[in-house]
Amino acid sequence: MKVVLGYSGGLDTSVIVPWLKENYAAEVVCMAGDVGQPGGLEGLEAKALRTGASAFYGEDLRQEFVEDFVFPTLKIGAVYGRTYLLGTAMARPILGRRQVEVARIVGADAVAHGCTGKGNDQIRFELSYAALGPDLEVIAPWREWDLHSREDCLAYARARKIPLEGVDESKLYSRDENLWHISHEGGPLEDPAWEPDESTYLWTVAPELAPDEAERVTIGFEAGVPVSVDGDALDAVELLTLLNRIGSRHGVGRADLVENRLVGMKSRGVYETPGGTILYAALKDLEAITIDRRTEGLKDELAARWADMLYEGRWWTPERYALQATSDVMSATVTGSVTVKLFKGSATAVSRTSPVSLYREDLASFGHAVTYDHADAAGFIRLFGLPIRAAAAVERGANTPDAVTCLIEEVAEAGAA
Repeated sequence: MKVVLGYSGGLDTSVIVPWLKENYAAEVVCMAGDVGQPGGLEGLEAKALRTGASAFYGEDLRQEFVEDFVFPTLKIGAVYGRTYLLGTAMARPILGRRQVEVARIVGADAVAHGCTGKGNDQIRFELSYAALGPDLEVIAPWREWDLHSREDCLAYARARKIPLEGVDESKLYSRDENLWHISHEGGPLEDPAWEPDESTYLWTVAPELAPDEAERVTIGFEAGVPVSVDGDALDAVELLTLLNRIGSRHGVGRADLVENRLVGMKSRGVYETPGGTILYAALKDLEAITIDRRTEGLKDELAARWADMLYEGRWWTPERYALQATSDVMSATVTGSVTVKLFKGSATAVSRTSPVSLYREDLASFGHAVTYDHADAAGFIRLFGLPIRAAAAVERGANTPDAVTCLIEEVAEAGAA
């Protein structure tokens, strides 16, 4: 049997390589994708081969990750559980797809991952396999082996002299990091009453220690996609990297929430998404002047649908393709720039402009407007309030032929007006 393992070089996947060889008599090929994690792919090939892998495939996926997974999620405005900007969930479909691609290249029989049986990631990876490689066997060691803790994995590795360079044996938190965010779970965070101390956070400065002067940053968008910062055109990776740096020094983008995992339990996570928080604030504000009220309402509905779809790992489905096509249509006019003020952990839009703005000062002004006749509102209100008056008439016992006749006459008068 030949197995392609999604490989990070951490403790779990380092142990899985020899475990697959021992328990499945498998040839193990390791696959890793760089989506902006610390160190990228550096040193992973040598480590995988020393651990017992027969080959290693690594690829820089950062540009594609941001352009094809992050920005579509930003564009539709998806937020899970009112707070989570979906950083971990966004990275799984692209990694799962690449794993299947490598399986095809090497002629593998199976794919394997290092996700636990309690988390969401096992579902996200395996639904990607199901959509793109349904013929491949799936091996999930954490659901099979008799290793139950980090200590068990360390003992297993030491007994087999598995190299553990770069593995933090005193690791307190489970962390996931990519270009969009860093997450922190486990350890003392498993107590929802425990307030995270500053050692929890790795990207952002404490808001109270952020600069005492606000900083303003201007984001340019084209059709809902960010393309520039302060007038400088940047590619997707450069733009997000810059905004992460700017937001982090102002303590922007921290989130502490208890979320509902797909497997049924509640789980607490702390997230840092500085650049993403700035982009969400800017894009939402730009939409206020570039899309109409009904489209905005539909967009909000579909954003919730997208958030669930992505969180649950259903990226490679007709549902996502349909949602993305609709989102592209709704965002076609979301072009312009927004200035966001950053101060002590907050990101607040303070100025916006667009060449296709629907905002008209002559209509919105409280002063006289040639294009708007205030008297027109009277007929509109009579028609708009007709169901309310009809209900009120019934409640007063006035649902008589005379009362109905009066209402009909009101409608006719309003129409004539």
